[in-house]
Amino acid sequence: SQDADSEGVEGRFFTWSWTELTELVGEPAARALGATAQGNWAGDGHGATNVLWRPPPRADDASGLDADLDATELDEARATLFAARESRVHPATDDKVLAAWNGMVIGALAEAGRTFGERAYVDAAERAASFVLEHLRDADGRVLRSWRNGVTSGRGFLDDHALIASACLTLYETTFDVAWFEHARSIADEMRRLFADPGGGFFQTGADAEELLVRPKELYDNATPSGNSVAADVLLRLAAFTGDAVLEREAVGALRSVAEGMARAPGAFGHALCVLDRLVGPRREVAIVGDPEADDTRALLAEASVRSFRPNTVLAVASPDDDRATAAIPLLRDRAMTGGAATAFVCEGFACRLPVTDPAALGAQLDELAG
Repeated sequence: SQDADSEGVEGRFFTWSWTELTELVGEPAARALGATAQGNWAGDGHGATNVLWRPPPRADDASGLDADLDATELDEARATLFAARESRVHPATDDKVLAAWNGMVIGALAEAGRTFGERAYVDAAERAASFVLEHLRDADGRVLRSWRNGVTSGRGFLDDHALIASACLTLYETTFDVAWFEHARSIADEMRRLFADPGGGFFQTGADAEELLVRPKELYDNATPSGNSVAADVLLRLAAFTGDAVLEREAVGALRSVAEGMARAPGAFGHALCVLDRLVGPRREVAIVGDPEADDTRALLAEASVRSFRPNTVLAVASPDDDRATAAIPLLRDRAMTGGAATAFVCEGFACRLPVTDPAALGAQLDELAG
């Protein structure tokens, strides 16, 4: 993130006066970049300034450029302005790596990569997750708050653990590498040990943190979701994969801690409401047995997770001889391929429908569950 101010002025690094622009690149280029003599941004309180932008093409000019300016000249003008801007005092930059924020980005990249078929997004998510797991955990596996230039800060908070666990689950449902699921379960277990309130919900600080007069809880979903909401979501997802009723009870306890708030001020509990929707259903558990790289398996995968938006679904995939996956994920146990073809099992609370090998039949079962 960057500071908004430089040299004591908000936006100084990025904004331009009309005089600066015309002296550097001339009036045609300044107009082509959306600037005016009166200024198009008055945010700094220091006179007329401009934020550069590209106006849409005029009806009589497909290029959108000033009549006296061609595309090459505009590119040259931008290069001149960039060089001039580089001589200014840059805004201060906060370049530390935060565990919680990386968790959000990793999850978004993994989900986008799966949905849009962009392998580069998935690769970026895996690289980031590997970095966090290597550099933002201590020798005991506890998540730390931040990293910068090889130096870590103190112990992580609830949101650090919950968001990294959530990211690892999303990576598992994208790559079906069981190692990501194992990381998610391990971090979630640490989260429960360190942050759980026996009365329901989760504290923001760990049991091993400095003792405070009042141990805080962050319950509101603001610009980022609260650790309490994400923790509940992670536990519900893990319960769907494992059938562990204890995980579900703990998730319900976290939701009960904000139940009155959700009813009174739903706008302050957006993520918690999404978790509540996952709890009350309908919920779907999909297990696919087959070679993850085979065409028939991929066809079932596309039906389950790409072709239609089906929220509140968990998806597990493994080859029939993948003992590590079946040991880690009970949803995959005792599943067999039908006639040597990749086979999907659609379940609700581990009660499964008849196995199917046809993507259309899988889609019909999933839609029927949705009601």
